[in-house]
Amino acid sequence: MYFSSSVSKCAIMIHVFAMQLLLINSELPLNTTNAYLNHKCLVSNGKYKPGSEYAKQLKLTIKNFYSDSGNKEGYTLLGGDGFSAILQCRGDSYGPKCRDCYATAVAALRRKCPSYKAMIIWYDQCLVSFDTKYSTGQIDYDNNFCMSNAKKLGGDKFAFIRTWNTFMDNLTTLATRVDKDTKRSPLYAVGETRFKGDMMYGMVQCTKDIPDKACEECLVYNSIRFQDCLNDKRGARFINRSCTFRFEFYPFIAKQVRNI
Repeated sequence: MYFSSSVSKCAIMIHVFAMQLLLINSELPLNTTNAYLNHKCLVSNGKYKPGSEYAKQLKLTIKNFYSDSGNKEGYTLLGGDGFSAILQCRGDSYGPKCRDCYATAVAALRRKCPSYKAMIIWYDQCLVSFDTKYSTGQIDYDNNFCMSNAKKLGGDKFAFIRTWNTFMDNLTTLATRVDKDTKRSPLYAVGETRFKGDMMYGMVQCTKDIPDKACEECLVYNSIRFQDCLNDKRGARFINRSCTFRFEFYPFIAKQVRNI
């Protein structure tokens, strides 16, 4: 896969037809890695000195997050004046998987962003972010990137654009739909659809600190921004600190389940 940061000024194409969205309840054991994806040291926020109050707060947060990382939510958050932190694991990567991903991510951040106050790292199964301002509950429009398969699908490009646009819309609807019992949205959805006889698998997810409407806005914004990266590819994803979308022509989620 390669990275792209091109910005498309085109509007989302009008959907000509709707594709049926099928949710999977079976185990998908293949291609479920926890690969490193990217990281960003937010250099403009400066560095902290050993023994400083910031260093102590960061150390305590890292310790507390590790304790929380095994919870069934796969998510933990700290926000306040001058500091905020987020751990968001993928919807199927809770418990030990989430804890392992978190430990791996923190160790990598220490190597890649030594003493930086603000930093972000993305893995297949988790996102870890530390910031010097209260950034929780807000869409992050700045820290995003796109990865796509170098191999193109070829053929009818516009048919494919219609398919993945509809597919993403359906997944977004599922992710932001309020559950009548919990009164919350899952902010995570997986599913599959067909494109010219092949099965295409997809996932959308937003960090649980943002509300439903912000989740939808984040997904729409990035799908427009990275259209050139997503179109006509054998697999692609955009990744943001607040939301992510991915599709592949092979199963990549350890367990695709109905959102509850």
